[in-house]
Amino acid sequence: MTREADRQELPALMRRDVRLLGELLGEVIREAGGQDLLDDVERLRHAVIAARVSPPPAPDVADHTGDEIAALVAAWPLERAELVAKAFTVYFHLTNLAEERQRVRVLRSPPGGAGPGHSGVDWPRRESLAAAVTQLSQEPGSGLLDDLLGRLRVHPVLTAHPTEARRRAVATALRRLAVLLEALDSVVTDTEQAGLRRRLREEVHLLWLTAPLRVTPMRPIDEVRAVMAVFDETLFALAPVLYRTLDQTCRTLAAADGEPTDDTLPPMVSAFLRFGSWVGADRDGNPLVTAQVTRETAVIQAEHALLALETATTRLGRALTVHADAAPPSTELTLALEAAETAHPELMAGIAERSPEEPYRTWLLYLAERLTATRLRQADLAYRTCGEFLADLRIAQGSLAGAGVGRQAFGELQHLVWLAETFGFHAAELEVRQHSAVHAKALAEVEAGGPLSPQTEEVLATIRAIGWVQGRFGVEACRRYVISFTRSAADIAAVYRIAEHAVRTGAPPVLDVVPLFESGEDLHNATAVLDEMVTLAPVMARLAANGRQLEVMLGYSDSAKELGPFSATLALYDAQERLARWAAKEGVRLTLFHGRGGALGRGGGPAGRAVLAQAPGSVNGRLKVTEQGEVIFARYADPVIAQRHMEQVTSAVLVASAPGTAERAEKAAARFRPVAARAADASQRAYQALVNTEGFAEWFARISPLEELSWLRIGSRPARRAGVPGPGGAPGPITLADLRAIPWVFAWSQARLNLPGWYGLGSGLAAVMDEGDGLAQVQEAYAGWPLLTVFFENAEMSLAKTDRRMAARHMALGGRPDLAETVLAEYDLTRELLLQVTGHERLLQNRPVLSRAVTLRDPYVDALSYLQLRALAGLRGGAADREHLGRLLLLSVNGIAAGLQNTG
Repeated sequence: MTREADRQELPALMRRDVRLLGELLGEVIREAGGQDLLDDVERLRHAVIAARVSPPPAPDVADHTGDEIAALVAAWPLERAELVAKAFTVYFHLTNLAEERQRVRVLRSPPGGAGPGHSGVDWPRRESLAAAVTQLSQEPGSGLLDDLLGRLRVHPVLTAHPTEARRRAVATALRRLAVLLEALDSVVTDTEQAGLRRRLREEVHLLWLTAPLRVTPMRPIDEVRAVMAVFDETLFALAPVLYRTLDQTCRTLAAADGEPTDDTLPPMVSAFLRFGSWVGADRDGNPLVTAQVTRETAVIQAEHALLALETATTRLGRALTVHADAAPPSTELTLALEAAETAHPELMAGIAERSPEEPYRTWLLYLAERLTATRLRQADLAYRTCGEFLADLRIAQGSLAGAGVGRQAFGELQHLVWLAETFGFHAAELEVRQHSAVHAKALAEVEAGGPLSPQTEEVLATIRAIGWVQGRFGVEACRRYVISFTRSAADIAAVYRIAEHAVRTGAPPVLDVVPLFESGEDLHNATAVLDEMVTLAPVMARLAANGRQLEVMLGYSDSAKELGPFSATLALYDAQERLARWAAKEGVRLTLFHGRGGALGRGGGPAGRAVLAQAPGSVNGRLKVTEQGEVIFARYADPVIAQRHMEQVTSAVLVASAPGTAERAEKAAARFRPVAARAADASQRAYQALVNTEGFAEWFARISPLEELSWLRIGSRPARRAGVPGPGGAPGPITLADLRAIPWVFAWSQARLNLPGWYGLGSGLAAVMDEGDGLAQVQEAYAGWPLLTVFFENAEMSLAKTDRRMAARHMALGGRPDLAETVLAEYDLTRELLLQVTGHERLLQNRPVLSRAVTLRDPYVDALSYLQLRALAGLRGGAADREHLGRLLLLSVNGIAAGLQNTG
């Protein structure tokens, strides 16, 4: 396929949007920087496109492709280079927006398509709730769907892990542009067209004038407010819509079986979503997250949740103009209204005056006033708990249903009930996280009885902050305490013992301590740790109180950084298998908390497919998973895309929990595990041979913007764990052990290698395929085991986003040709053998939309890579103008992240 053919394959409306936005950007660049600037941008654009079509040289011939482009970029003054980098970055923001709008169009269209030959029947969309419910209905046995719906729980946990490279101001500007692009689809007159084009030009100009880089570092409270915007703009509205969609799907199925299922009956679906947050609570390696920050975070979250409930209740109250004669209030509602009039006569008189003989309107507006009082902390009128508010809603719901107007009882009023059940008065449960070593040190200091270090004082203050949050907003607002690098049951016991020391009067806060297993050894030893954990008195008390529910977190990032992607994938799968068997044996209702990142090297990839690839019995109706950085905004910023994402995840949880799915996965694992193990062992040896090479960490820091990523100020957390300090207390030599997984993956993507997503796979495949029927074995495993299907397809995507030529230029900065040759040889081997396994002639052959997007973007990413290489070479070579070089580097980092659409 040629580049032009790929472009012509774009949907017409998307092609229109890309062309229009590109033209407007060109106009803005010309106005802002003159024709000369636009000419330089175009010169570089044409050069990188032309370089893409040049064939690679013979293996023994030096590749000089791109030397002229590097010379062009090097000839510009740094100020001009910065403007060119900004131009390509803004272009990527705009094309990303055009792609997002096209996804929304597709999601809004009928699943079966339209046009000539369309049957008019909308078959269930793939990975939809309708498809999942249909599949479950075909499973043998009765009651499976009802059973699963009764225990279904989907629990995203939003984190502040710094992977969103865009400023919030840029993201906000793009949202305004999205609204204008959507309006463009429905314009009719030339006047409307001209008006929209003017507004689009204005917004593109504003985007150009907006500083792309943060001037001041992010504070934890800034991160909290950024995440709460997602709740305000999407999540509060999304939850009831998702429940209604699933409820309607179940009703359609029931109706087909002859059951009564009209919309005057109670819903068949309960609120199964819960949201958690580490933002403002995760203090592992982040000294800026203090006890006071956690308190402030809880207050901010409650403010947003109460405002959402208050607004929804007011809106519904004003609309619920049911006359008393049409639906006489129940005795319970009548008594509740009388009690309210007695307690607050003036308030109720004012409401009743506006709502004469409308008891339901009066009651809902009164509840809205109580929510306002709760938010403003007016004790005489405020609710103490969300449970009280829900009880009041159900009084109205029961009265309406009893009066024969079930459509009103279970319509918008049910949406309000679902909203309250999902978010409570706290929006998202805050989860505290801290490193096990910190607890060990704190406990030793506390029990020694001597003076306490500031760090230990902060640990004690954190426990007290949890108690404060629970006292004000309820236990559900903050009760989980995650321990990073859990090695033994003593790490769990330490937290409970510290809690007893922290609270001198009264009982300690309710705590559910969650062990986090991250390294390969820790994953292997997880069940042994749990054997001891469940014998601890505080844990036994919690299990007795919560119906034997237990949560265990699995770390994808550090295990992959330690073992390599293939071996870590199998280690995590094996750990899940063992944990599921352990839970069944112990009678524990286990929830596995998956610490996945957005990038493929950190467990990312298509979420629904990842769920279906989990070990049998490990899902069992429950999924808890981290969402972070650019993933939060990619998945939840647009309501249509957010609903599709949550449908995919929920449907996958339902399907993965079906006995038939588990049985098939178990058989596939038993059959293909031996060949996968042989490949994984060889893969791990190749991976660890690379990363354990003397000088590897320093080489990596030279060829990529690893150390400079912290200059972006995209998060409050330091990029490195506290390693061995250097002279004068400065950070010491970089080591993989103290390097966080996010900058590890982020920096590899900037170097155009994406190494954490594929390295070692080629060596692993070669070890198996050198055997007689090795290729056939691997092909069968790829086709028959969802775990390997997903892993190989994710590796293929990671390879497709790797660029050999640009990566070679990055590695040339390191002065270690031996390492560069090793990496490129493994890339070539992995690419060759993976194509043999998949049967594809080229990468992403079976995913044409993604393949086309990568192909069309690659040259423009190359342009930014040349600019980054210039900046890196100057910084590594000790050039004088470090300020401008640093700015150019960060602009290129920002643009490449936008072009590749993933960071860490």
